[in-house]
Order: sequence, then structure tokens, then C-alpha cells
Amino acid sequence: MMMHQVKALILTGYGLNCDYETDYSFRSAGAQSSLIHINELIMKQGAGSEVRLEDFHILVLGGGFSWADDHGAGVVMASKLKHNLGAQIDSFIGEGKLVIGICNGFQALVNLGLLPGFGYKYNERRVALTHNDSGNFIDAWVNLKVNPGSPCVFTRGISSIELPVRHGEGKFYAQEEDIDTLIKNNQVVMQYADNQGKEARGKWPLNPNGSLCDIAGICDPTGRIFGLMPHPEAFNHYTNHPDWTFEKERIFRQGKHITNEEGDGIKIFRNAVEYIRDTFYS
Repeated sequence: MMMHQVKALILTGYGLNCDYETDYSFRSAGAQSSLIHINELIMKQGAGSEVRLEDFHILVLGGGFSWADDHGAGVVMASKLKHNLGAQIDSFIGEGKLVIGICNGFQALVNLGLLPGFGYKYNERRVALTHNDSGNFIDAWVNLKVNPGSPCVFTRGISSIELPVRHGEGKFYAQEEDIDTLIKNNQVVMQYADNQGKEARGKWPLNPNGSLCDIAGICDPTGRIFGLMPHPEAFNHYTNHPDWTFEKERIFRQGKHITNEEGDGIKIFRNAVEYIRDTFYS
């Protein structure tokens, strides 16, 4: 049986610096992943061939510090995408394809208005990701509670997950009525939590940035556009986790060995790949 190729486009350039890990993660999940400089996509030409967004199934805005976060995190990238590729992105979404924004990519998605997408309107900025309450950049691992009622394609079958966060502007903020709408629509996908899966309730360091309602990730009403501050691509192998040696020894003392070296973050990418196969090729 021939396996249809799921094609993921990962934007690179201008300070985006998590592209190789994201590329590896999508390939590990079974996708044909391509690293494309944002200018190549705009000019539709790169490496001697035509580059077209319509030829891909998944658009990925990854982590980093695009344009040095000048004018605010993700602001310049959002502006460049909107003015050069806005119509193409609208068509991409209209075709039922997937978009994921990780950290800096999430910041760009909310600046673009692709999230939260209330009423399927993808040009309204309703939420923000702003400076951490601590005033400092934070690099830590966090526990995440995943909403089982969310329509999010990327988190199907995941109830909790531990991932790293690396950001200076990760505090989720919105008007109270908009947060209520997100919760009512099950668009809140991930929340910072303790190791028992209970919401952090704003408590530091469980909630690392002061996000309202502990929000770490949201999706649009369809569940096909997903933005999150934690980095799933940074947990692509079990040795990425700071406690991997402890876990390896614990399993060894039970007379067992680690048989699956894949990091939990790959689940998020595999869900996307499987959704495209089921939706476009079944």
C-alpha cells in the first residue's frame, strides 16, 4: 500500500532558530518536511524550483526571535506574512489544511489574527502574548494539562504532557469576555499545571509567565490552527528531558530497558500528519 506524502512547510530566516528541531520532529512523525526561507515563499522561488504554499499541507511558524522581536514578539513577522501572503494563507486555511505556531510562531499567529479566530474571522487581533510577570526570560520545563474537549487536531489522545518553555513574552492576556469565549468554545487547548494535572492557578513557577487562566495554548474553532508557547519539537528524544538518566535507571532497576526513545513532543506532530492522511487521502 502506497503511503501518501504529507508535506510540512517550516519557515526559516530572520531569527527563527528552532527550525532544525521542528524539521526533525515532523520527519520523525512521518511527514516530508521542507525548510523554506520566508523570502523564498514570498518570491515563490528557492533552490532552483518554484515554492508555493498551496503545495503543502501543514504551515509551521516555529520558535526563535524573528526580527529580534523588534516592535514586540512576532509583530514584524506577522506584518510581513499578512502583507505578502495574506490571501494565500486564507486560501490555505479554507482548504482545510493545518497551521501551527510554536512560541514566536504563536506570537505571530495572534498578531495576524489567525488566533483565536472567533466566528471564523481570521483577521481580528483579540488576544496578546506579552512580557512575563517576572520581567525576565525563562527557560524551564513545565507540566501541561490538555483539554480533552478541545477540537484541536494536534493534541488528540493527549491528556497531559511535559514540555520546555523558552521565552520572555509568553504571558497570555485577553479581555475577560474573550477568555470566557475561549473556555466556552473549548479553544483553550493547554494550561500550565502541577505534576498531578491540576491547573497552576497562576502560581509560579508552575505558571512560568503569569498567563491568565494558566493558558499555554489555544486553537481556532475548527481545531486546525494551533498556537502554543511550550516547545514540543524540543522534546523529540527521551534524552532531551532533564531527568532522562533518572528514568533510564529507574526502568533498568525494574529489569527493563527503554524500547521507545521518542520524546513525547512527537505525538503532537504525528497527530497532524495522521489528520492530513485521514482527511485528504482516505
